[in-house]
Amino acid sequence: MHPRTTALTLLLTGALLAASACAKEDDTGASAPAKPRTVTPVSGCGKGSWTDPADLAPGREPARCAPGTPAPKPLPEKRRLTIATGTLSAEYVAPLQMAVDKGEFEKEGLDVELKVLPTPDALPLLAKGDLDAQWAAPEAAVMNGITSGFDIKWTAGNFSPDPRSKSGLWVKLKKGESAAHVPMAGRRLGTMIGKGSVITYPMNKALKKHGGGLDEIRFQQLGSADVLTALRQGGTDSAWLLDPVWRKVDGDKRYAFLGGQPQGEPLGGLLFGPNLLKKDPDAGVALLRAYIRTVNTYFAGDYKADEAFAGELAELLKTDEDVLLATPSLRMDWEIRAGTTDRLQDAYRAAGVSEGDKVPEEKVVDRELYEEAVGHK
Repeated sequence: MHPRTTALTLLLTGALLAASACAKEDDTGASAPAKPRTVTPVSGCGKGSWTDPADLAPGREPARCAPGTPAPKPLPEKRRLTIATGTLSAEYVAPLQMAVDKGEFEKEGLDVELKVLPTPDALPLLAKGDLDAQWAAPEAAVMNGITSGFDIKWTAGNFSPDPRSKSGLWVKLKKGESAAHVPMAGRRLGTMIGKGSVITYPMNKALKKHGGGLDEIRFQQLGSADVLTALRQGGTDSAWLLDPVWRKVDGDKRYAFLGGQPQGEPLGGLLFGPNLLKKDPDAGVALLRAYIRTVNTYFAGDYKADEAFAGELAELLKTDEDVLLATPSLRMDWEIRAGTTDRLQDAYRAAGVSEGDKVPEEKVVDRELYEEAVGHK
């Protein structure tokens, strides 16, 4: 593992243990079993508002309600919530940004602050209750925290890529090689994402198709501005290129796209801590209701096809509209697929950043709150 990744893992592990100790010392009953909740039908959210979690078909249509639904149900008392996110400029954060901008959280009686914090800093705060939610993913550090006893669960998905997207693993072809099969064993892979990231899962999947695996390549952790340069100039053999960087090599026969995030399978979204899981689940459902309503109203389909909305979105994300339109719309998706956390943990094990027994899905995932928000029993 890269020295920076090792240091970060050790630092985060220490923070998780400290937060776990604090949580045990300051126990206020938040870990008590949750009371059964009443789920009733929701107008505008019919059969299409829920899909079978076991459906992993790439072409699966994401769940949707009618625009403007589920309708707000304001809390009796206003509640202030803080959601941590690693960035406010990435497109996958847009539904949260738009929910704040359009007053969707406010309609629920929620005063939501989006706070930029790296995952290593935010995770212990979420476990202690100093943060209410985190826009992140069930990375290896999250699994380790849950194993340590944290009340943290993945409660909503975020997105999956459009079939036209080529964000993912790219390789520079050697003489005589074709994109159909590229022997990857022994090659260098440049990425700004560490081995404990959820991207490890699709990365491993793509590598195995081409005669390699996470244990057969050499990782090079690079800065975001250095990944493409290293690939072009020979500093690395392959790289994980994000939107819209991959457009700069797309169509160039010297490079091949090997695969990206699975279609129809979100790998991140909202993580809830003890505040919204146990202390105030009504606020948790209200937050999810506002998020889902925002997706249904503004991000239901090809949202970039609406020129006015694309301009509004670019301004909100503080990015150039041409850059935003250079890649297809994301498929926003609040649901969580069955088995995703198992597949992620298999990849973490293959990458050498996870040991011991798997954390069972029921200890990582809670679908009940978003199901309640759309009225699904």
